[in-house]
Amino acid sequence: MTDFLATYGFLMVTMIQAGLLGLSLYFPLQAGQLSLASPGFYALGGYVAAIMLVNPAFAGLRDALGNGIFPLTWLVAAVLAGILGVAVGVPALRLRGIYLALATIAFVEILRVISLNLTITGGAIGLFGIPQPFGIVDRWQYIFIFGPLLIVALVFARQLERSRVGRALRAIREDELAADAMGVPPTQYKVLAFVIGAVLAGIVGSMSAPLLSSWNARQGTFDASIAILAFVLIGGSRNIWGPVVGGALLTAVPEVLRFLADWRLVINGLVLVVASLYLPQGIVGAFARVRRTPPPTRPSPPTPPTVRPAEVKS
Repeated sequence: MTDFLATYGFLMVTMIQAGLLGLSLYFPLQAGQLSLASPGFYALGGYVAAIMLVNPAFAGLRDALGNGIFPLTWLVAAVLAGILGVAVGVPALRLRGIYLALATIAFVEILRVISLNLTITGGAIGLFGIPQPFGIVDRWQYIFIFGPLLIVALVFARQLERSRVGRALRAIREDELAADAMGVPPTQYKVLAFVIGAVLAGIVGSMSAPLLSSWNARQGTFDASIAILAFVLIGGSRNIWGPVVGGALLTAVPEVLRFLADWRLVINGLVLVVASLYLPQGIVGAFARVRRTPPPTRPSPPTPPTVRPAEVKS
């Protein structure tokens, strides 16, 4: 068991991490908003954790709190991501469709360029030597950090779907004009969904910085936006398990097929193409549809016509 965890433990952690990032995009999609800003908030959370764990200005705080500094980085990252989410979401969510996607991609690129030119973020080199709550060999123990967060996120998403807010988000997704006419304020709920996704991505980033032991501008890029979007689309965007399944699958396939060298990337691309063509509702959506489909029933044999007795002539 120890050898198995030492070999595949890091892969298991990254699968959970990918599922969490997929969920951060799932929340805006619940309101019908194609937001690709999750890598920006993910990078922001990572920089918050890296700075607080490496910068000499926080040395006294680190000495005072010990390992308690790690939960504090999660909290600070969540608050900053939420504030930035409101600042970005209020003007950006007036856009729709591809225009919103372009605006959020621009947001990710702006954050990347800023991090490349700031001294506190380490510039293009980034920040290295980030302390970890676990050793390099025991990085599988990050499951005890990412796993509970995934459970909390799934429970929260389920409760949100069943609440009044979840019904309002679905109404906006299906028909924003009709929802507005029925008294549902679209902007308010869209910003709320955007901020929830931003906070989750920020927390995941703050947890990921110690996991990777380094952080730089390559963590939040356009490629990461497309990868997270693929997690949701392949897994399914109408079910909370879709982003988790899609993120785990697309993270595991290249690693499991590593013995195929460069061909593993070709197979990973084929998985994306096949799933996009034949599973438009995602993997989870396809299973749910099969489960809901009633079994075919045999047609009942035709009933013979009733023969009335001949009338008796008087």
